Amino acid sequence: MTINPDEIILFEWGWFKINSTIAFTWLVIFLLTFGSWLVTRRLSSAGKLSRWQNLLEVLVNGIKVQIREVSRQEPGPYLPFVGTLFIFIATANVLAIVPGYVPPTGSLSTTAALAICVFIAVPVFGIASQGVLSYLKQYLQPTFFMLPFNLIGELSRTLALAVRLYGNMMSGTIIVAILLTITPLVFPVIMQALGLLTGLIQAYIFAILAMVYIASASRAHEEIAKKGEE
Repeated sequence: MTINPDEIILFEWGWFKINSTIAFTWLVIFLLTFGSWLVTRRLSSAGKLSRWQNLLEVLVNGIKVQIREVSRQEPGPYLPFVGTLFIFIATANVLAIVPGYVPPTGSLSTTAALAICVFIAVPVFGIASQGVLSYLKQYLQPTFFMLPFNLIGELSRTLALAVRLYGNMMSGTIIVAILLTITPLVFPVIMQALGLLTGLIQAYIFAILAMVYIASASRAHEEIAKKGEE
């Protein structure tokens, strides 16, 4: 049984290959894009709201609350990025109930790409909030000699994000595969249900950690800026 989606080749023509990771990532992107269009094409601010608009507002408000609690800042600037991370990972994981579907988050290439997005987003938000010089000062704190260690910390944090999500999703797939060979009826169904819960939890943790990294960078730069003013 193949459990790594990178090893499942769906189409091959010479050097060009489309594996399961790429195909199902495209599928998730299409479903989210098409679903967003369906939900938002008839938004209303008055009268009776559709059940899909209610669901959308509950989801967006919930993400805003979590961002505000974590960052102690207004969620507006961070909502598109953090919300997209959560919805993409959650959708990719929940679709595992569909027969034949393999979550792309079970591939290290997908989780690494998501972690790299967070790695880029941290300085982008920090620079947008505080400016280039104020942001770069953090890497020289408390002394100039800490620069390499601070850079290593940024890289290791990105690696930890990628490996954490990959490891949790892959471990669930391996456990289900083992149980299928031992007890092919009851336990795989239970593990599949637990896998859905785990998938949602992992999406939440990834999004929260991304927001923590962005918020901690912003707060650190604000403290440095205040010290400079004093």
